[in-house]
Amino acid sequence: MEETSINRRGVIKTFLAGAATLAGLRLVKSASASGPEGSSTHSWAMVIDQSKCTGCEQCTLSCRAHNDIPPEISWNRVIKAGLKNGEPVFCPRRGMQCENAPCVEVCMVKATQQRADGIVMMDYDRCIGCRYCEIACPYGARAFNWETFDGDNPAVPRWGTPEIPRRPRGVTEKCSFCYQRIDRGTAHGLTPGVDDEATPACVVVCPTGARSFGDLNDPGSNVSQLLASHPYYRLREDLGTSPRVYYIAAHGEAT
Repeated sequence: MEETSINRRGVIKTFLAGAATLAGLRLVKSASASGPEGSSTHSWAMVIDQSKCTGCEQCTLSCRAHNDIPPEISWNRVIKAGLKNGEPVFCPRRGMQCENAPCVEVCMVKATQQRADGIVMMDYDRCIGCRYCEIACPYGARAFNWETFDGDNPAVPRWGTPEIPRRPRGVTEKCSFCYQRIDRGTAHGLTPGVDDEATPACVVVCPTGARSFGDLNDPGSNVSQLLASHPYYRLREDLGTSPRVYYIAAHGEAT
């Protein structure tokens, strides 16, 4: 009897995971994610210059500190992508804040929502831990919180101090462009991407200036200027997700 029950649960889990995968792929291909409610004069974006990224991972540590993330989870990863001119090239991977976000579409309880300024947010009180969003995301940008994080954060205070509450066990965590810094800063007349207090922590801490942040709706912003003057690409543009993280490729010959 117990074996039958276990098998039944296994079949149900497999069916749900398969359904979520198919739904996610269908939504990504059609790029039909519903738009955000309300309106905003801002459209926040990040530009990462791979020729400047050294793979130091200070962005990862700062992100963990400011967002109080457990050491086994990374909202912000740095991956070695190959070599150019004999030197390593890194591809920082983080929340992409997609304009057409499949994670928003598959969330059955609306725990994943998109703000009018483009930031894809999580309502952790609503999240039921189904992980549909994690399956639907083509960038692997989400991490499920399997354990309660109740110990010390090893990234604190060396890399910053927590600015948002810890998430409860059993939810899917993700990057939110440090919305708390953006909102607090703009409320005090600061400019994200210009004033450190209003800019995502990973951008502020980068020792080589590989990351830039700003408003795509402002042609004079640093991100708008960079995109106007450099060739760039976005990850998996073929999927139609329209991520708001842009990459300037490293120069030189691949080896």
